[in-house]
Amino acid sequence: MTQWLDDLGVVTLPSGATVRGRPLGAAASPADFALVLTDGTMPAWPHRRIRWPDFWIPLDRADALDALHEAYSRAAGGERVEVACRGGRGRTGTALAALAILDGVPADEAVGWIRTHYHPKAVETPWQRRWLRGVR
Repeated sequence: MTQWLDDLGVVTLPSGATVRGRPLGAAASPADFALVLTDGTMPAWPHRRIRWPDFWIPLDRADALDALHEAYSRAAGGERVEVACRGGRGRTGTALAALAILDGVPADEAVGWIRTHYHPKAVETPWQRRWLRGVR
């Protein structure tokens, strides 16, 4: 398993796989793959963008779930995977909670789990919480 150069924003999922959440503009050590949930300058490393408006949910559910499954697969395989949006809490927290669900955290516990393990204000809106119920 590839190690992170620092542990800022790194979440260890129940399986032991790690993922990093961060604001996109923040300085960061390189990742092997990034899910980017906003417009702006993309990271220099391989990435995939999900069209996801601020304070909302992804515009294309199927594409978002496919991207989340790809990110989860990469993280489970030992790659350094990160998730980034403008502020690093709402969209990023929702995506990290979705990865936790894919890792086995029950959907009705995912928001509390990610708030404990990542950021206390992760997943900012009721519709983001509701969207997580359909993650599989």
